[in-house]
Amino acid sequence: MSNRQGSLVSVRPDVRVVDCTMRDGGLVNNFAFTDEFVKDLYLTNIKAGVDYMEFGYKASKEIFDPKKFGKWKFCDEKDIRSVVGDNKTDLKISVMADVGRTDFKKDIVNRKDSAIDMIRVATYINTIPAAIEMLEDAKKKGYETTVNIMAVSKVNDSDLETALDLLGQSSVDVIYVVDSFGVFYPEQMERLCDKYLSVAAKYNKKIGIHAHNNQQLAFANTIEALSRGASYLDATISGMGRGAGNCYMESLLCFLKNPKYNKLAVMNFVEKHMLKLREEGAVWGFDIPYLLTGILNSHPSSAIQFIKDNRTDYSMFYQELMDNVL
Repeated sequence: MSNRQGSLVSVRPDVRVVDCTMRDGGLVNNFAFTDEFVKDLYLTNIKAGVDYMEFGYKASKEIFDPKKFGKWKFCDEKDIRSVVGDNKTDLKISVMADVGRTDFKKDIVNRKDSAIDMIRVATYINTIPAAIEMLEDAKKKGYETTVNIMAVSKVNDSDLETALDLLGQSSVDVIYVVDSFGVFYPEQMERLCDKYLSVAAKYNKKIGIHAHNNQQLAFANTIEALSRGASYLDATISGMGRGAGNCYMESLLCFLKNPKYNKLAVMNFVEKHMLKLREEGAVWGFDIPYLLTGILNSHPSSAIQFIKDNRTDYSMFYQELMDNVL
């Protein structure tokens, strides 16, 4: 079925680029970014024409010990404002709130009192009602909202269709296709996006894409989703994110033809900050263990541990994964 939205040389006005470097990348270094890094990233995103910058999580300090994480695990208003002030720019600010890990009634204040523009709720298929409660709360407080259904590669079609219909009936603005384990190939992404887009059309929603790079397909899957009609595109600078990481912002901005996007601003940031992060020992990106968890539709935690342990017995690791899958 040919249902391409736009072409390689055209500009789609509905496209929004979301920088998730601090949120997904924060999973690499426990959100311990320097103040200089965060300020420079904010200024870079403005120069680059990026539409949204995700600062991190709105996690509950009752559940997570602030002594063990950097401040962007919690995204207190004062910390965001120390970077953005009143944010009199075109760049919008977002944070992610996980179902069951956020005291949203207390920690998410009214939009008029906040530097944040958009609340992104992350949920599994079995917590959709709780996610909808959070989304409706955020909408009542005045925020734009998105929802990420995680681990859909483990969800059967019937349950996914029910979840999408429930979300369609909610007030959420954007429903995200999420390839949590880096499992999908572009052909599968096409079919999945078409399923989401049919719900979006019925309920007047937008669709987003958040891809992981276990099989080096995060960028390919992102532009495949874009070509089907997804309009909110997540990326991180140098692909920084847990495990295999995410779609490279550098690749995405080079692909998009809208002249408002400035790829050189991002490359300057890479030169100043990302090379240094790697030199200091931050580890992310494609590696054989992530490829193996990707093709077996497994959570990357075992591959992360494999790399931490400096193991190189890939065949044995594959057998261990197979034992857990079968």
